[in-house]
Amino acid sequence: MKVTYAILLVFISLAGYLFFWPTPIDPLPYYPPEPPELTGVLAPNTTLRNAEHIGTGKLNGPEDMAVGVDGVVYAADHDGKIMRVFPNGDVDVFAETGGRPLGMMFDKGGNLIVADAWKGLLSVNTSGEVETLTTKSDGIPFRFTDDLDIAEDGTIYFSDASYKYHQPDYLLDLLEARPNGRLLRYNPSTKVTETLLDSLYFANGVAISNDQDFVLVNETYRYQISRYWLNGPKAGTSEIFIENLPGFPDNISATEDGRFWVAVFTVRNPLMDWLHPSSTLKKIMSRLPKFMWPKPAPYGFVIELDKNGTILSSLHDPGGEHMRIITSVKEQDGKLFMGSLYNDRIGVLKLNK
Repeated sequence: MKVTYAILLVFISLAGYLFFWPTPIDPLPYYPPEPPELTGVLAPNTTLRNAEHIGTGKLNGPEDMAVGVDGVVYAADHDGKIMRVFPNGDVDVFAETGGRPLGMMFDKGGNLIVADAWKGLLSVNTSGEVETLTTKSDGIPFRFTDDLDIAEDGTIYFSDASYKYHQPDYLLDLLEARPNGRLLRYNPSTKVTETLLDSLYFANGVAISNDQDFVLVNETYRYQISRYWLNGPKAGTSEIFIENLPGFPDNISATEDGRFWVAVFTVRNPLMDWLHPSSTLKKIMSRLPKFMWPKPAPYGFVIELDKNGTILSSLHDPGGEHMRIITSVKEQDGKLFMGSLYNDRIGVLKLNK
């Protein structure tokens, strides 16, 4: 009898914890669309298995990278370092931000502009000295400065993935399903920061069109990309550029001829899509140990878009045997450079065009 009471007490305590223990999230129900089938231009292939690896074992989660004019690859490391990978294979430390560098790009002055998840928007000069450009907009501090692109006139467009959650808690933002992200603009001349769009669902990758008429921002947790018009009759307005993507779009980059490359973190997660309509289930999930949360499938995935949001091609590594969890992709000198939040290397794929 005592054993029965003990089991009952444990059961009641566990139920009380799962249903009533305080949780940091205030989730909304979300009803995801059925994911598109991986057919046609989305059909799985093994193209990404042809990628070369550079910096292997000497990098720690190079979420993004920037390629210098001398061919040196600058990689954003998990421990706050910005690493240099030289063409001969040598690797060294270029700078330290003291935070978590994510998106990176060189400006016309040779400075490396960095979106640091903890430190805000930074500028690193050629000597590796770090300067803070901006840390807030409209009085609201950045909590998760994520990615950026630089316009021809030097204006920096960047994202704050979530004004509520810091980088280690990005999965809480996923469970909450609230629009906590922002698209921002920084003018280096006036040092003024503006909010262009708020209420975005995890504002991630940022890319400006080659005509400079619009900027794209990935909304990772809605499987979509939004477009904000910079010029023309629609200037100052926004719209959906492409929706119902087959995975979680991370960073995005523009090419010189008007195309876009999208790094897809992983394919859609059936368990997460099943949980989303129920706020109660998502609260319960937030109380469980993180090892019990939905996990990203090991998959390498990159999508190519035209300027109208049409999918032109997709590159895959099913099972992630060679390339997986790709978080950034940039085309330069006939090659695709691919970073990852969790891997210890950068992938380089020669394009056959």
